Amino acid sequence: MDFSGQVAVVTGAANGIGRATALAFAARGAKVVAVDRDGAGVEKLAQEIRAKGGTALAAAADVTKSADVVGYVKAAVDAYGRIDCFFNNAGIEGKVAPIAEYDEAVFDAVIGVNIKGVFLGLRHVLPVMIGQGRGAIVNTASVAGITGTPGLAPYVATKHAVIGLTKSVSGEVARQGIRINAVCPGPVDTRMIHSIEAMINPADAEAVSARYQASIPMGRYATVDEIASTVLFLCSDFASGITGAQYVVDGGRTATGGAATTVGSPRN
Repeated sequence: MDFSGQVAVVTGAANGIGRATALAFAARGAKVVAVDRDGAGVEKLAQEIRAKGGTALAAAADVTKSADVVGYVKAAVDAYGRIDCFFNNAGIEGKVAPIAEYDEAVFDAVIGVNIKGVFLGLRHVLPVMIGQGRGAIVNTASVAGITGTPGLAPYVATKHAVIGLTKSVSGEVARQGIRINAVCPGPVDTRMIHSIEAMINPADAEAVSARYQASIPMGRYATVDEIASTVLFLCSDFASGITGAQYVVDGGRTATGGAATTVGSPRN
């Protein structure tokens, strides 16, 4: 997958999936605009990309604020003239708690980043792509967008919403040369899943991790590079006929209802 001459904007780029995807775009020739509210984190990433011979720009932004989103879009266009790929990725997990006890301020924060942030990204990147007559967008949803998880209802609700936005908006712009898809990771070996493990059982987060990974047929969490590869595929010409789709990357967990083994498995 060659992205030479293309411009890729990645939100939530300071760590985890966003960081891995920004590095993957850069390694394949893209000019990268790395966006995160952690300005120092994305500047460090941009410096790393430039040190390897790539081209990158850091943009500190809060994805819940329209002015900040307009700012990172303008920075990309001013620096590089276009936006070819947009990984609309920034997200937060909130807290693990029953909905009857959920803190309203945390609920608002999860809704703000995970839904409004995705909306604002679409709202302000799409006019650029419409003007170009082409572009590819990948929104970060989750397997939580196609199943339920007790204790994480606000997060789950936002990821269902991301899939709804993806499906609806993809139909609005398909004939204008723009494709929009969603990537749906299962648990990925990042800060987020380890934060959730610790909230579930502060005394023994490792036991939660072991239980979660045992429920995955592949027996492990996904890696950030596996998610990044899926995002790059969806942005590439190999996926030229794909729009409005949701791509699950979860080691088979949702396909098997969380079963860790199958008949005939060596682990039976």
